[in-house]
Amino acid sequence: MSAPSVQLYTVRDAIAEDLQGAVARIAEIGFTKVEPYAFVERAAEFETAFAAAGVTAPSGHAPVIDAADPAVAFDAASRLGIGTVIDPFIPTDRWQTADDAARLAERVNELAVQAAASGLKFGYHNHNWEFSTHVDGRPIFELFVEQLSPEVVLEIDTFWSTVGGADTPAFLRSLGDRVQFLHIKDGIISGDIATALPSSESALVVPDALAQAFANQQPAGQGQVDIPAILAAAPHATRVVEFDGYSKEIFGGVAESYAWLAENDK
Repeated sequence: MSAPSVQLYTVRDAIAEDLQGAVARIAEIGFTKVEPYAFVERAAEFETAFAAAGVTAPSGHAPVIDAADPAVAFDAASRLGIGTVIDPFIPTDRWQTADDAARLAERVNELAVQAAASGLKFGYHNHNWEFSTHVDGRPIFELFVEQLSPEVVLEIDTFWSTVGGADTPAFLRSLGDRVQFLHIKDGIISGDIATALPSSESALVVPDALAQAFANQQPAGQGQVDIPAILAAAPHATRVVEFDGYSKEIFGGVAESYAWLAENDK
């Protein structure tokens, strides 16, 4: 197993209370890599926390697609040693037509060029609606990917693609090394998790039904996602543990996912 990472949004409450302490606890579990979110606003704090815990950040999430000045995010990423900046969220209402897919792909391609000028890569992270929304009988995410330049990195959230109806292992095989990061999470893949949507303004604003569905997520290997097949389909991709929510103690859940990967991702 290559060393896995963890999306720090998973432990957002702990980060809000004590960023450096939260990162230290992640390192104590065994992680040497992390994926920060909202790092632009707290770059100095993250820099200090990463150095103290001895972790690196190969990737990081920032809302760059709609940013007035993407250079701000790219500069913060460079400061933190982040090699790939990933935009984590474009809401469902902007994934409805072939023109939508083309528009987003054009913007992402432009940002990949800007990122490269800063020595970085740029990519996108999916949710479920990019797969559940179909155009001409195909998931709109497929139309989007077909129009991306080869330089664009894909981070496939394998839980959300599965919730959206994709055969995720088959999809990963079709993409090959375009996929450099996999979000690994598990849980129930039907019901409110598939139909309740976050705010169109932010993935961080969720209705009660979706928040309750998040709480049904489980450590890797304990839910309905075929994670072994997913891992086998993209052996080169960095595994990034994530929970959108969890009903138990979150660091314990993260530790269980880490241990499962160590045992099963050979």
